[in-house]
Amino acid sequence: MLLLNAVIAIGFFATGLLGDSSALIANGVDNLSDTAVYAFSLIALSRGQTWKTRAASASGVMLLIFAGGILLDVGRRYIQGSEPIGPTMMMMSAVAAVVNYVCLRMLQRLKQKDVNLRAATTFSFNDFISNGGILIAGALVLWLGANWPDLLVGVATALIAVKGGMEILRDARAEEKISAEKMR
Repeated sequence: MLLLNAVIAIGFFATGLLGDSSALIANGVDNLSDTAVYAFSLIALSRGQTWKTRAASASGVMLLIFAGGILLDVGRRYIQGSEPIGPTMMMMSAVAAVVNYVCLRMLQRLKQKDVNLRAATTFSFNDFISNGGILIAGALVLWLGANWPDLLVGVATALIAVKGGMEILRDARAEEKISAEKMR
C-alpha cells in the first residue's frame, strides 16, 4: 500500500501539472500524506500504544496542513486562472480509483485495527471518494470548457481532508484517554 500510494501521488502530481488541474494536484498531496500514514502505521505496528497514538496524531495534523495547502492552490488558480484538461483528469482518477479500491480491500482484511490502521482506512476511503469527484469534474471540464469543476473538487478534497484529519485526531485522543485509564 505504501508503494502504491507513493506511485499514485507521483502520477497525480505529474498529471496535475501537465493537465493544469488543482483537483489532481490536491489528490497528489493527499496520496503523499497517505504514503506517510502507511509508513507511520508500519513503524507503529512494532511499537507500543503511546507511539501508535502519537503516529496517528501526527498523521491527522499532517492531513490538516495538506488541506490548507490545497486551499491555497485552489485560491491561486481561482485568482490567476487555469485551464484543466478534462480527459487527463478522468484518466488519472480512474487509475487511482482502482489503486485506492485495492488498498481499501487490503486494509479490510486486517484483523487488528488499531488507531493507525483506522487512520489509514480513513485516508484510503477519502481518496476513493475524491477519485469519483475528479472523474465527474473532468467530464464537466471537458463538456463546459470551464475550470470551476476542477476548483470545486480541489476545495471538496481539502474539506474531506479536514474532516479526515479531525476524525483521526479525535480517534487518537480517545485512544490516549483509554490508555491513560488503563495505566491507573
